[in-house]
Amino acid sequence: MKLKLPNPGLDDRIPSHGELEKLEMEEAGDRPKWDNKAQYLLTCVGFCVGLGNVWRFPYLCQSHGGGAFMIPFLILVVLEGIPLLHLEFAIGQRLRKGSVGVWRSINPYLTGVAESVGVSSLLVSFLVGMYYNTIMAWIMWYLFNSFQDPLPWSQCPLNANRTAARSEQHRHPMTDCFSFGFHPVFQGSFVNFLLQAVYITSTLPYVVLTIFLIRGLTLKGSVAGIKFLFTPDVNELMNPATWLDAGAQVFYSFSLAFGGLISFSSYNSVHNNCEQDAVLISIINGCTSVYSATVIYSIIGFRATEKYDDCIGGNILKLMNAFDLPENNITESNYNDMLLYLNQTSPEVVQDLQIQQCDMQFFLSQGVEGTGLAFIVFTEAIIKMPVSPIWAVLFFIMLFCLGLSTMFGNVEGVVVPLQDLKVLPKNWPKELVCGLSCAIPFAFGLIFAMRSGNYWLALFDNFAGSIPLLVIGLCEMVAVVYIYGIDRFNKDIEFMIGHKPNIFWQVTWRLVSPLIMVIILVFYLVTQVTKSLTYLAWNPESAKFPILEERPYPNWISILVFLLAGVPSLIIPAVALFKFLRTRCCKRRDDNHKVISTLLIWALNILVHAC
Repeated sequence: MKLKLPNPGLDDRIPSHGELEKLEMEEAGDRPKWDNKAQYLLTCVGFCVGLGNVWRFPYLCQSHGGGAFMIPFLILVVLEGIPLLHLEFAIGQRLRKGSVGVWRSINPYLTGVAESVGVSSLLVSFLVGMYYNTIMAWIMWYLFNSFQDPLPWSQCPLNANRTAARSEQHRHPMTDCFSFGFHPVFQGSFVNFLLQAVYITSTLPYVVLTIFLIRGLTLKGSVAGIKFLFTPDVNELMNPATWLDAGAQVFYSFSLAFGGLISFSSYNSVHNNCEQDAVLISIINGCTSVYSATVIYSIIGFRATEKYDDCIGGNILKLMNAFDLPENNITESNYNDMLLYLNQTSPEVVQDLQIQQCDMQFFLSQGVEGTGLAFIVFTEAIIKMPVSPIWAVLFFIMLFCLGLSTMFGNVEGVVVPLQDLKVLPKNWPKELVCGLSCAIPFAFGLIFAMRSGNYWLALFDNFAGSIPLLVIGLCEMVAVVYIYGIDRFNKDIEFMIGHKPNIFWQVTWRLVSPLIMVIILVFYLVTQVTKSLTYLAWNPESAKFPILEERPYPNWISILVFLLAGVPSLIIPAVALFKFLRTRCCKRRDDNHKVISTLLIWALNILVHAC
């Protein structure tokens, strides 16, 4: 017995296979399309492979036992990421519309759930675009200031009672960089710009990563960092938080449920092999995450080794000065033995020296959350490298390309649904729609340019792209499999690529992927409800400074969290309920009109016969 929800009128809302080929030829001059397959694949890779692969994935590996995190991540890539990616590619290519247009076509007569999924995707893309532009501004600020020797962040800034003016008073402030973030989309046609830029923005990061890997492997301690990354902590596999973070990272890494991938695939030929595309892009994405983590940790290993050597060197200097020992009497090789000996013979003197604890594992695991991995940890490591400005320029050019290619998809995920919703006049050119789609989040995003902007950005990053994406992804799967109909979907894919989906796709679409998303969503909600909201900050008054300190958010921040995570998720049932009530009311009104009309006709007939 197959479960399929009632969906009357679906055949009238979607073109048949024969009409689809005719529609493709009719739209050839009006609707944008890809010049070649490489252009499409590079655009999708650029959208999927973003900043999250470079800093979010390595940070999660660090937080969950290194290689232990890769195991659930790769499992969920296969069971959750690839099936949903194939589904988005196939449904966009079949219906040749953006996210809202696709789900509006699937939209059943009674509920309207599917259309609300597209609206929710639009809102998530809008929210993510707000803070992603700020990250791009940070990248440009670092990039512009990397053409200096020494690098400006190689020395600590002056204290609060500074006697020198801030450097930003003489050069471009952060708000100037922020205003550059969406600049390219105002230059001519957005699609034309996208098609030309994708060849650089999608390939250059791999060149830079390879250069950094070659350089990193020549640095002292790089192997220790890579070994730390790939040494699994098996106990972490039993931790539900590891699997929850892995599931969320799959959505974040693959850019699923944003709507951009559906829009991209709608520009394909009807008979494009979307199954092959989904598998290929998934392999590239997964390998890129592991590859970039290897590069990052080769540099982090070098940074940790430098810190370890500085720690040991500082302790040796203290001991030699305190005990008036000759030079080279204490070396790194005999440091532990000498410290043990001196601690036994003169414990009071050693205790007064406040010898630091030098632990290589601590320095390897010492990091900061989210964006700090790129802007703090990695930049600190670059300072210690020879010819550091060159490496800084390369690194931030790579981040700029990754961020820009992701922004292309975010803007597309807003512009195309707006056009499908027909909320704007049809005669407005796409350049104007793109401009508005960028100017509005730019205005709201000025909050991230304030002194507290980093904390606002952390909130948006943690909640705007977490629960809503899981809910949207689950609704997408349900809408296609149980409302559109899995049998109809299988026939569509057979028409497009020449064969039906195999047993793997059938099992994952029907059961495994939705079940995994439900489990992740439930555990995520339980985890978020049971723990207090905290953030990481530097506290100069803390004894552990400069180690980050965990602090609780104020109570009112829960309202913002609800707006970021709850509203995009609740839009789906809210719009569905509105559609249902409006349909019922309209139907009841029509029925009442029919009854009244019938009664009037009956009364007139009686009067005529009476006369």
